[in-house]
Amino acid sequence: MARLPHVVIVGGGFGGVAAARGLRYAPCRVTLLDQHNYHLFQPLLYQVATAWLSPADIATPLREMFRVQANVRVLLGGVTGVDPALRQIALAETRLAYDFLIIGTGARHSYFGHDDWAPAAPGLKGIEDALDIRRRLLLAFEAAESSQNEAERQAWLTFIIVGGGPTGVELAGAIAELARHGLTREFRMFDPATARIVLVQATDRVLPTFPPSLSAAAEHSLAALGVEVLTSREVKALDARGADVGGKWIAARTVVWAAGVTGSPAAAWLGVETDRAGRVRVGPDLRVPGRSEIFVIGDTATCNAWRGMPAPGLAPAAKQGGAYAARAIRAALAGRPAPPPFHYRHYGSLATIGRQAAVADFGGVRVRGAPAWWLWGTAHIAFLISVRNRITVLARWLWAYLTFRRGSRLITGAGLLRTGGR
Repeated sequence: MARLPHVVIVGGGFGGVAAARGLRYAPCRVTLLDQHNYHLFQPLLYQVATAWLSPADIATPLREMFRVQANVRVLLGGVTGVDPALRQIALAETRLAYDFLIIGTGARHSYFGHDDWAPAAPGLKGIEDALDIRRRLLLAFEAAESSQNEAERQAWLTFIIVGGGPTGVELAGAIAELARHGLTREFRMFDPATARIVLVQATDRVLPTFPPSLSAAAEHSLAALGVEVLTSREVKALDARGADVGGKWIAARTVVWAAGVTGSPAAAWLGVETDRAGRVRVGPDLRVPGRSEIFVIGDTATCNAWRGMPAPGLAPAAKQGGAYAARAIRAALAGRPAPPPFHYRHYGSLATIGRQAAVADFGGVRVRGAPAWWLWGTAHIAFLISVRNRITVLARWLWAYLTFRRGSRLITGAGLLRTGGR
């Protein structure tokens, strides 16, 4: 095995897992490197943040996933740099040589030049983020119960979500359902249903990548849940006391950021050109220009692979990119011609707002309401990695649907409750 060509995959997300699986029967050894020991089903991360699910419901250990694929070694660690000339990646205390390198490290939060907002407005990219947001949400209701001042109580019961894309819309709907249904009759000094949820979007409509008719349907469903949707508004300032939205200050102790992402440090490791969002510009074959042995996939890269436009930052795009990189490496190992340029196949976009409310865009077919909601649930159950995750998530959803109750409302993590601010 040690004499076989070495493929190093950085990132155990959708793209990295698809690439490793695509090399199952290839004459090579594979090292799958990640900072975490698990694969995360990120589309359902917001449900951990809003107490629908627990982290283990949407995460699977990487070693468990590849225990029967003998040519894959899983390695826990973080990359600090890449030396393309020597074909080595630098880890904290060692170096790892490669013959082929696949980078799929995803994206990070982007505060558009206001990184100082991060402590007051966490984003949602990992399990730690989700647990932090869950803690803040649940602590806000606890603080409202103990507050002796009505203005202070209202600030604790006001939740601002910045960004009206799928993540922001799903977060807003889930928080509204938690307040209106999940916490019924659990507090004595106030009614949780009086909580104010504000969704802020800089453009003129939510879900701007969806057709206007579906954006309007989503906004109508949010309004039915009591969510205030503020479009064509930008956040001017933000701190632990609230946010300046379009020149108007909204007092809120809980703000969640869902407005933008930027590429991982991969471009800095490689010393290559990026787009405005910090993603690596790759060729039509997902390779770094001038480096045929290095592939960059998923949210880490930008490639005009979808009708002449960049492939979207969705799980299917990452999976297809990982599978393509594996095909290209198999061809190179076998001495065959490289596959044709990467082409992203878009199967549709879905976003859920709440119970029996969702939107789905399949190109010529657009679905909304209950049918879209059932489609959304079916698709997400099907795309979960393990059978255990599918059964667990389905059981939790059925329980929540029948009882309106959330089963993961533990307040964990550092930080004490302080009325009047964090």
